[in-house]
Amino acid sequence: MLKSEINIVWLKRDLRINNHAALHASEQSHLPYLIIFLFEPDIINYNDTSLRHLQFQYHSVLAMNIDLKKHDQAVHICYGKAIDIFEHLNLLYLIKNLYSYQESGIQITYDRDIAINNWCKKNKITWQEFQRDGIIRGIKNRIGWDKAWHTTMAQPLIEYDFDKGKIVKFINNFKLPTKLVQELNNYDKQMQPPGEATAWKYLNSFLKERHVNYTKHISKPLPSRISCSRLSPYIAWGNISIHQVVLAAQAAKPNANKFALAGFLSRIKWHCHFIQKFEQACSYETAYINKGYAELAFTKNDELIKAWENGTTGYPLVDACMRCVKATGWLNFRMRAMVVSFFCHQLLQDWRWASYYLAQQFLDYEPGIHYTQFQMQAGTTGVNTIRIYNPIKQSIEQDTDGIFIKQWLPELKEVTTEYIHEPWLMDIEKQKNTNCIIGKNYPAPIIDYTIATKAAKDLYWSMRKNTTVKEESKRIVQTHTRPDVKNNDRTKKIKPKNQKIAQLKLL
Repeated sequence: MLKSEINIVWLKRDLRINNHAALHASEQSHLPYLIIFLFEPDIINYNDTSLRHLQFQYHSVLAMNIDLKKHDQAVHICYGKAIDIFEHLNLLYLIKNLYSYQESGIQITYDRDIAINNWCKKNKITWQEFQRDGIIRGIKNRIGWDKAWHTTMAQPLIEYDFDKGKIVKFINNFKLPTKLVQELNNYDKQMQPPGEATAWKYLNSFLKERHVNYTKHISKPLPSRISCSRLSPYIAWGNISIHQVVLAAQAAKPNANKFALAGFLSRIKWHCHFIQKFEQACSYETAYINKGYAELAFTKNDELIKAWENGTTGYPLVDACMRCVKATGWLNFRMRAMVVSFFCHQLLQDWRWASYYLAQQFLDYEPGIHYTQFQMQAGTTGVNTIRIYNPIKQSIEQDTDGIFIKQWLPELKEVTTEYIHEPWLMDIEKQKNTNCIIGKNYPAPIIDYTIATKAAKDLYWSMRKNTTVKEESKRIVQTHTRPDVKNNDRTKKIKPKNQKIAQLKLL
């Protein structure tokens, strides 16, 4: 029996219909095509994955299918190993082309892609992978990267129409297990709702009004939940592309707060900068990017780690942040940096003992952002400034009246502003009057901040003198910065015509 020739679009972190190069390429071809999204057991069971990630992806695909139904098209969700699914499809059809976006993922997804690439070559299938968000595969340094990124962002968005004549009738033999479907359907309403249409609602409301206080509230745990764009999960899972966001922000009305939008666009660029780092070195996930820091020897303390995870460290802002991210999947940048710093510096634990836990909590988990930022905040790159956050100072400055703290730590709801940042300073009478007995209703601090901070400073600053750390720092600068710019000045950008994306220092 003669098999039908088809193309396949393999969706990964690009769960949208618009401005989608792989879908567009299939539409441009004369062949019918099949759209698939894979839930792969090995990846589902990996340490960085959580149910909230899977639910967001699943409901994003369901949202796509509502729109695709208008064109008699659909995304077929398959469960199983990628190689097994493609082998089966190749028995049913004669696959000519495979279209997808490149994925700057962890080692397990990279190894899978290598296996699929070899399989495609063996079966004479052309696999075309499209560049994502200006991330360039295979480069050894950053010469020309900034210019190329701006050029990519200046390109027009992809516009196309679906052709009802290019549909592949497919009987899916790789359906999701019933129990998994039940879990995927039970999406927590405290999480941001998935989908392309929702992503645009967030973007439009941000550009129309919410961005006004972006720079003012960006570091504050409560106001930032409104004044920040909140686009991160939609960007992470591809409900919207960086390209779309940049062009929309540049086209914002003249009465927009240009300074705030400049700050926003700057951070969008930095987003891609860090993913490019990971693209060039996915070992960020499991190993010190600066090999000199591998000499550090930490003593794992499961009791301290569990207290940090559960939000019971005795430091109110740290605990509120940890409970908040566990419940909602989101924290602003400053608070993420603070909880990582507290783990690595005050608790003096290896960053690798916390990275997977937070990866599971963040709804917007993006490997290229997560692991590069983790090592930066841990102070182990040898390049970035060592930032040791004072959780008490941050609490006083960013949540002065303790509103955020009391929202997530109800046991402190009656504590006065005077003591909300350091409740252990209350005498026993005040503790009774506020129904907050330290050690009973709320824990005493699990470490002495002053002593712990001094020990961390002594350790991490002494490592800067390490010969290997110094040598590795030079290598990292050469790889991940622009050698053609003197004094590492990244503010002088080469921009394509009509592009006005301002650059600000990353917080």
